[in-house]
Amino acid sequence: MESAPHRAAATTRILIVEDETELVRALRINLRARQYDVLTAGTGREALAVAASRPPDAIILDLGLPDIDGTEVIVELRRWYHAPIIVLSGRTSPGDKIGALDVGADDYVTKPFAMAELLARLRAALRREEAEGRDQPRQATVGRWLVDLTAHQVRRASAGEEETLRLTPTEWGILELLLNRPGQLVGSAQLLTAVWGPGFQQRTNYLRFHMARLRRKLEDNPARPRHLLTEPGMGYRYQP
Repeated sequence: MESAPHRAAATTRILIVEDETELVRALRINLRARQYDVLTAGTGREALAVAASRPPDAIILDLGLPDIDGTEVIVELRRWYHAPIIVLSGRTSPGDKIGALDVGADDYVTKPFAMAELLARLRAALRREEAEGRDQPRQATVGRWLVDLTAHQVRRASAGEEETLRLTPTEWGILELLLNRPGQLVGSAQLLTAVWGPGFQQRTNYLRFHMARLRRKLEDNPARPRHLLTEPGMGYRYQP
């Protein structure tokens, strides 16, 4: 008797980047049947926008996209995105496979493919990501405050002090993106798209307002911040 299909956690989100309509439909049906939340993008630029606004737990990516090559999409994603990327492509040469893996893909499946094999590779990639995530601290210190990203709590870092700090959902969205990439520049457009959604890339005044609020709450000297830094004309950085 055939076993029941593997069930994914309800919150596991997969982004399919593919311009073949029938293939997207087949992938969507099979993933949703296993309780994955499915997002789709038909072009590379759309994929970058969707990934920034609703970060997926894994990406299934075709290389032959109509606007930009899939390897360029991987390069752009790997500037900030660390979850699994599985390439699904008709390109079968060793050079294409090596090139995709070298720029950051986690696995490479060639077309035509068996759906069961692709799903098994996806599960394996998600397990590896989950195991690695368990080893990564989900806390960061900003000034005198300890930020717990898992519990969504901010409290005094000093032992014995019970004071806590309230952040708004928007402030949490910005702070989490920065703290998850310590020492790395996070572009203004990426922050705006991730927190507010596509179409807000030019609203840099939103970021200035909320970053000023975060500094007033978290930095010892908001006028001379040590941790939540501005990179003029580019974006922001969390410096541990």
